[in-house]
Amino acid sequence: MHLTLGHSPDPDDAFMFWALATGRVESGEYSFEHILQDIQTLNERATRAELDITAISIHAYAYVLEHYALLPSGSSMGDGYGPMIVAKKGSGVTLDDVRGAKVAIPGRMTTAHLAMQLCLGLTPEHEVVMFDEIGGRIHAGDFDAGVIIHEGQLTYEDEGLELVLDLGAWWKRETGLPLPLGGNAIRKSLGTERIVELNKILRASISAGLEHREEALAHAMQYARGMEGDRARADKFVGMYVNDFTLDYGDLGRRAVAEILRRGAAAGILPAVKKLEFVG
Repeated sequence: MHLTLGHSPDPDDAFMFWALATGRVESGEYSFEHILQDIQTLNERATRAELDITAISIHAYAYVLEHYALLPSGSSMGDGYGPMIVAKKGSGVTLDDVRGAKVAIPGRMTTAHLAMQLCLGLTPEHEVVMFDEIGGRIHAGDFDAGVIIHEGQLTYEDEGLELVLDLGAWWKRETGLPLPLGGNAIRKSLGTERIVELNKILRASISAGLEHREEALAHAMQYARGMEGDRARADKFVGMYVNDFTLDYGDLGRRAVAEILRRGAAAGILPAVKKLEFVG
């Protein structure tokens, strides 16, 4: 059975799916077409139910309940860290300034955007910019600030940017929970039996990467923008987002997902999610 599998072209996703992409885990009757696209594009495709399995922002999950459930494995959690609001180095931009600023965001349905809105208590003027172009657009004067994701969380200072606020740290202080950024969603029409089988395969790929870290990291380095040749920093980034939470959300992770969706709905940002579906 041929299945489409969407994920981001970044080192943590590459690390997660290394074993599956290279045949290091058995996939039985299933073959996978790996589709690498930025998370905003994957979120949009999920609203159209185009892929069988896809990485998805937790924010976007609220809009795809009809067709998708969350798999227990594959989550990206920021436990005291996460997407960052940044500005040009030396600009002196404060969080209060951001409320009236023009902000570059990596996608309207990203959890980074949702967390910013919850933190600020409003939605500032904003524009969607490809995640790896946000720093350049700030320097060009197109934006006063931006919300950065992926490797930018470790490389922003190299780009001449300064931190205004770490949204993952803010969320941890606010709730005591990790910030649930993304997960793997699967088409419910595949049926529970197949979904359980597929979750075992994807979990085995994650586990294999953690067990064979050097090989998986070598594969992931080809996607490490801004960290070329800096294996230690790439390893740090992978460790931030591929860990025990990735093997399974656990009770804490599930609570975190429920809480951010609850707060988003209460703020009128997204539709209410009455029941979370973790299948697998």
